Amino acid sequence: MIFESHAHYDDKQFDFDRDELLSSMQSSGIGRIINVGSDYDACKSTMDLAHQYDFIYGAVGIHPSDIQDLNEEVYKWLKETASDPKTAAIGEIGLDYYWEKDSEVQSRQRFWFSRQMELAREVSLPVIIHSREAAEDTLKLMKGIHADQIPGVVHCYSYSPELAEEYVKMGYYIGIGGVVTFKNAKKLKETVKRIPLERILLETDCPYLSPEPNRGKRNSSLNLPYVAEEIAVLRGISQQEVIDAAYENALQLFTKVK
Repeated sequence: MIFESHAHYDDKQFDFDRDELLSSMQSSGIGRIINVGSDYDACKSTMDLAHQYDFIYGAVGIHPSDIQDLNEEVYKWLKETASDPKTAAIGEIGLDYYWEKDSEVQSRQRFWFSRQMELAREVSLPVIIHSREAAEDTLKLMKGIHADQIPGVVHCYSYSPELAEEYVKMGYYIGIGGVVTFKNAKKLKETVKRIPLERILLETDCPYLSPEPNRGKRNSSLNLPYVAEEIAVLRGISQQEVIDAAYENALQLFTKVK
């Protein structure tokens, strides 16, 4: 069975067939799914899905591009929701300078990233980190708040192999999705070869980032075998070894998942 560590099945792209698709997951080899919140409404929808399906768990947190949703009232809700038995992580949180160039907004992103990291520490949950075109500030902030004391995964990893090794030294996992199957993903392919298998998680970020041969189409967890196969080829091992290792890795990180 495959452990899907990062999905967005609350997304409107699944509105027309969500139940049919999710009901087929376990018979198709998808054992567990972490559905990840991004804004406040998505976090609420995520928890609804987690309560509807035994094999789905939720992550609640506010994405850096949606920090307009964050205030003390929402922060309090996140803290309260963290105690739900189906809440497996705080995420997705982090920094995104690709979409946001304004220095004042970037500063607010750093403030709320730090606050949500501290929330995860307080409630003893792992974090799911989003970092896009913010490599230096992400690492600096994480080291500044001693993120090595907070377990987590750097989701949809897009930086250098050397930086991935830095995160691994801090105890972090690296989320690998469909991009690894792209021909031009040279840095990511090298990262997959260099980091320990014990630090790799499988993810889709669906409905986005479908792997080859389905690139450009709506993504789902059913595409994860393509990701596992590419990792297997890069490492010179079997697809099943990748699937089994990633499953165990996810259970080590998301300790509330049964």
